[in-house]
Amino acid sequence: MQFTVLERQASRNVTTGKNKTIELQYVVIGITEAGDHIGDHDASALGALTAAVGITIVVDGETLVRTKRHIEPIARWTVEAADPPGGTMLWDGFVTYERFNWTPPETDESTFSFDTGGGTQHITQSISTIAKYPVETAPDCKGAIGVGQSGDSLVVEGVDIVVPVYNWSETHYLSNATVIAAYKQTLFGLTGKVNNAAFKGFAIGEVLFLGASGSQRGAEDWEVSFRFAASKNKTGLTIGTITDIAKAGWEYLWVRYKNSTDKDMPVQIPDAVYIERVYEPGDFSSLGIGTT
Repeated sequence: MQFTVLERQASRNVTTGKNKTIELQYVVIGITEAGDHIGDHDASALGALTAAVGITIVVDGETLVRTKRHIEPIARWTVEAADPPGGTMLWDGFVTYERFNWTPPETDESTFSFDTGGGTQHITQSISTIAKYPVETAPDCKGAIGVGQSGDSLVVEGVDIVVPVYNWSETHYLSNATVIAAYKQTLFGLTGKVNNAAFKGFAIGEVLFLGASGSQRGAEDWEVSFRFAASKNKTGLTIGTITDIAKAGWEYLWVRYKNSTDKDMPVQIPDAVYIERVYEPGDFSSLGIGTT
């Protein structure tokens, strides 16, 4: 398909002020050729628009930088696939340029981002049972969730819930002298480990290192992004009649149940609680980004 990109007469709408912008409007014309097939040509039209416009534009003596571009179809080719090509397709094209005041971070500087979106976890035990009905006949399952029959056995089905997880990332700009082969191996070795000492305001065992990604900026330094997740340590937990349970943030807790009866009905109740280490500890000071 051959594309022609033409700027519309009503183009170049300028917004002045601190965030000065200009929007250019185009029509993108696509002419079908032999061998073309009916399909989604939007990506090709956007590529043609991008190739036809510059990365920057000068407005009133000031250079603005291209930040947005998109297209909207006006007319699509409706010729049957078996027919000879001969259709024409049209798109509206929009390109936005803005004032660019950003200065790239220098070596040894850093940026941060975070979210508290949390994670999901399958649990079989509630914090507490608020109510049970009928009061007179409903058996007490000691907080077990979804106790039911599976064949000849009782099972505890549990439920998936959202649990508090603090996710954050740090982007650091490190020198070439730091990001050598041995340092990359260190990042690899610490991925999937939890902190063995206090780190960034969190206690031992609360932070999980999710890994890092990096790219070299020219010949001077590296841009390296580090990803972490934090889950709080807990003490004084009670599950059923079992008390004084302690669990580090990224340890795994599971409950063993036993058959019992209550109000002449069979139930499953907590019999034992296990805390499992599923992540090895690691020395996060080796990341080279500080610990506070």
